[in-house]
Amino acid sequence: MEFDPRIMMFVIFGLGLMLAVTLERWLARVWMSLPILYVGAGFLLASLPLRLPFFNPAWDGFDALTLEYVTEFIVIASLAAAGIAIDRPVSWRNWRQIWPLLVVAMPLTIIAVAFFGWWAVGLAPASAILLGAALAPTDPVLARSVQVGPPGEGKRHDVRFSLTVEAGINDGLAFPFTHLAIAALGMSALGAWTLEWAAFDLVYRIAAGVAVGWGIGRVGAWYVFEREADAPIDKVEEAAPKYSTREGLVVLGTLLLAYGSAELVHGYGFLAVFVAAVTARQRENASRYHKISHHFIDQIEQIVLVAVLLGFGVMLASGVLNALTWPAALLALALVFVIRPLSGLLAESRSDLPMAGKVAIAFLGVRGMGSIYYLAYGQNHGEFEGLPLLWATVSFAILVSIVVHGVLAGPLIAYVEGRKAHIHIGQKEDMAHLTPRPAEPTGKQARQTD
Repeated sequence: MEFDPRIMMFVIFGLGLMLAVTLERWLARVWMSLPILYVGAGFLLASLPLRLPFFNPAWDGFDALTLEYVTEFIVIASLAAAGIAIDRPVSWRNWRQIWPLLVVAMPLTIIAVAFFGWWAVGLAPASAILLGAALAPTDPVLARSVQVGPPGEGKRHDVRFSLTVEAGINDGLAFPFTHLAIAALGMSALGAWTLEWAAFDLVYRIAAGVAVGWGIGRVGAWYVFEREADAPIDKVEEAAPKYSTREGLVVLGTLLLAYGSAELVHGYGFLAVFVAAVTARQRENASRYHKISHHFIDQIEQIVLVAVLLGFGVMLASGVLNALTWPAALLALALVFVIRPLSGLLAESRSDLPMAGKVAIAFLGVRGMGSIYYLAYGQNHGEFEGLPLLWATVSFAILVSIVVHGVLAGPLIAYVEGRKAHIHIGQKEDMAHLTPRPAEPTGKQARQTD
């Protein structure tokens, strides 16, 4: 009996969606992650005589283009979900443990990976920079298990908060270095092109992404909260809702608008999405609307995640690791066990967090779909040497991260939280920010005054 590969893909994807929620809950009890299981399933299914299509971006430009578009969307959804989930008010005091991860840990990771990619793996300078940019950001997609939960729970752990915000922001901050790699193609020395990169790709595009995200977030929040009645998160369903799950369409539309608008003015869309989500979250912080929005975005993210995880397993079975060398494999292992942990610890050295919390933040720098996106973007926008080796190195690093962090994240987070290895930075401000306000007789909530 012969199976139509197209129909088999529908069966596999449908079954994967049906089982995802149940399996995620069950695996959490045994400190295992869903990505491990689904990547393994994709690999095994592609290895069976089902005639499923192979997928290898190292040799097929169309596969690379497909990967860029698919991973672009799932990163947008993940950034949106992360931004909406953040209850803590935005201020230097509340977010002070985040900035060192962005300005110290991430650049150090890029420099270390690029240097060893050039010195030990033998990559050309531009390719080595692209490798560093792709592997530097903490992934918001596969880091779901170590991030904060849905909005409105009123309890946040500093370790989870730090990892959530880092993953939300540094996915946009990896873009300047991806553009640096593209600009470095064919260049043999520093010159005016580096100044142009610093002024445009590093300064302007970051500023434009933040500005557009803030503006769209403000407009989106006004559109929602000025037009309809609202209710606090903790009110029962009969007490208030005028909102329903269709309101998630407004949220998704707002975030896609933020991404597209930022890209139109040559800003960084990923950064705009996260900033827009956080900005909107700060408005009417006690509204149950944020919980509905997060649930809607989370469902979209999970749907695409199942396809991407199975696809990554198929990609591994298609031979993307064939070009892997021992130096490249050692670089991937060093990234997970040495480079990221040391740069993270250095970044958090002046943090008020206890050592257990610092170690958890430093070690749990999950690599995933963001790395695939940046490498696919680089491939589709420049002629880089050694693409098979680049894809093999990135894929192996993601695979190691999926297995290592998938197994160790649960016990490590449980240990840290069990020891209360956190401090309540701005605790009083947080609690005041999260305290629901009673609904007024008119059905409108009192507007927050920060």
